[in-house]
Formats: sequence, C-alpha cells, structure tokens
Amino acid sequence: MTAAEMLDRLVGFPTVSRDSNLELIAFVESLLDEHDVPHWRVESDDGRKANLLARIGPNVAGGVVLSGHTDVVPVDGQPWSTDPFTLTDKGDGRLYARGTCDMKGFIACALSEVPRWMRLELEKPIWLALSYDEEVGCIGAPRMIERLMADHPRPAAVIVGEPTLMHPVVAHKGATNLRTTVTGRASHSSQVNQGVSAIHVAARLVTHIEDVMADLKAEGRIDEAFNVVHSSLHVGKIQGGTAINIMARECTFEWEIRHLPSDRFEELVERVNAYAVELESEMQRRAPEASIVTEALNETVPALADDNNAEVLALCHALLGERPAGAVAYATEAGQFQRQGLPTVICGPGSIAQAHQPDEYIEHEQLEAGDHFMKALGERLQRK
Repeated sequence: MTAAEMLDRLVGFPTVSRDSNLELIAFVESLLDEHDVPHWRVESDDGRKANLLARIGPNVAGGVVLSGHTDVVPVDGQPWSTDPFTLTDKGDGRLYARGTCDMKGFIACALSEVPRWMRLELEKPIWLALSYDEEVGCIGAPRMIERLMADHPRPAAVIVGEPTLMHPVVAHKGATNLRTTVTGRASHSSQVNQGVSAIHVAARLVTHIEDVMADLKAEGRIDEAFNVVHSSLHVGKIQGGTAINIMARECTFEWEIRHLPSDRFEELVERVNAYAVELESEMQRRAPEASIVTEALNETVPALADDNNAEVLALCHALLGERPAGAVAYATEAGQFQRQGLPTVICGPGSIAQAHQPDEYIEHEQLEAGDHFMKALGERLQRK
C-alpha cells in the first residue's frame, strides 16, 4: 500500500478529539498483525481511546521513535468544498481531507513502509508511537511514554512528525489552558453601589493578562528563533451576566499561556494570580462572598528546548540533507519525550499553515518527501 493509499484509509476514520479513535487503532493493529509486528495498546481511563506502541526490528536499546497523534480537530462550521473525511485529489498537486497534514500524512508514510522495514535486517528498532488527544492538550502521550520507558529498551532518539515541510524543528513553546471564574454580587443595575459586577472585574483581569505579555517584551525576554518572539498570553473565550440591567454575579473566561523554553509557566501565571488576589480583596470589602478562582484545564505541555539533540539532528541531516533547524510556536508531545531524557526533534511532511483549516491538504510532493524519509531511515538502521 502506498503512502497515499494509506492516507486515504486513515482520513476515513473521523477521529475528532471529542470522539473515539479505537476504529483507527484497530485498523493499524490489523495491519501490524499481517506483518508480525509486536504492538501494545495504552488505553485511556474510560477505555474510549488508546495510544499504540509498535516495534519494528530487534528488542534492543538505541532505536528511533516515530511519534504522531491520531486525533484531528473538528470541521464544524468550516466551509469545506469536499467531504472532509474522504481523501480528494483535485488534480492540483494536493490531497484534501481533515488530518492530511496534521498529521495523518506522517503516520501514513510510516505505516506504508512497515512491510519493507520488516524485510530489512534492522540493527536498531523503529518504534511507532501513536497517541490520542494531542489536539486538546497532549493528554494521551504521557502514559504512552511512561509505558515505553518502563517496559522496553531505551530508544536513542524521537522524531515527532508534525508538519514542518520536512525541516527539523528543535524548539517549541510550552502550553497551558486555564479557566478563571469571577464571582461577584448581583444587584439591579441602577443600584451599582449594592453589587459587585463580575464582568467589570473580569475585564480588568483580562486587560492585565495582556499587560503581562507586554511586560515580558519590555523586559527583553525574547527568543528570535520564534516567529512570535516572546511568551504569549491570550484570552479566547468569555461569558457572563444574565441581563443588561443586572450586575453580573458571575463571569468566566478561558485563556492560555504559551511560554518560551527559557520562561517558566509557574512564574507567568503567578504574575496574573498576584493581581487577581488584589482584585479579590477589593471585591470582598464590598461582598465577602466574592471570589476569583483560576484552574488549569490541562497539565502543562512542556516546551521543547534546543538541547541534547545533536545526534538526532545529525540523523535528520543524514536522511534529508543539511537543512536549517528552526523553532515553532505550537506545542507537541516532543517536550514530553524530552522531559524523559530522550533526544527529540520535530520533522514531518506538510505545512502547519494548512492545519486546522477548511480544505486542509498535503501536497503530493510533501507526502513523497515523507515517504523518502522513511525509506532512508530503514536503510540507515539496517545491519551493515
């Protein structure tokens, strides 16, 4: 099966993060069984989703992990011109469907190469590490990585196949999603001295969040390797109030911190929390029951630092030719692998510019480049 044929099968599974990925996992397991490839499921707590680990080659240390997520973002409300879960070739050099570049293209290139890898006498193994719920906070990967490190020989390198146009990426920002709930006291809007508006207080805190980001830039905490050169703080959703003539009792907003590898999430969130404490104290002087509560919606996805990666970067250069290494603003499971001491880079076919978009696509040329990369990797690891 070619990479394009494999991609056609993979995108046919509508593995939106809110839904199960088990049908796709079962398909991959059946393919691996055809070629006697050992594999292991690592399931979610509720059993609705699963990671999948597979080993092609000998059960020894020093292999290469190819990591990719099986989930995709929703298509709801997007103006697609084709069926998003049917691979479509319009004859313009592109293959259209949800997940083509982010990131079933990479997975397709790897899976289509499995039969050939099995025919090679590999000296070091190639690991496939397919995760769930990456798009909603890299939730599945940590337990998969834990299982890999606990039960199997230690790999030498990890390549995460997010779309990078087949250029190695050596750094990305960390990411944390948060929700802040402001509780005030309701009153008639004509009696503003009797209530505390949760919306007004939330607005002050939202403005402060943007001010924290401006302060980081002013302090010179920047990294020119990134297209957004500073840690970013962004409020994406806000909701509150029940009527125009009622001072709002509650207002909730959801926000994120994407921190540079050189910054610490804990320090940045404390800058926001410190001002929240001041606002809460001010509110409680008028309404003792008032509060401001912030909760993390996901475990912080660690940043990927440009560190301890010389060997895996050299491997990429050997397979692809010398290419400049870069940094990206989006987060991946790469930082989670690196946190376990595994040298990690990101490199995969397709462009992040097409990810999450209506009419998402991958170019034939990029899929072919990913396929070439997989062939070269097998040849590199075979016994001499």
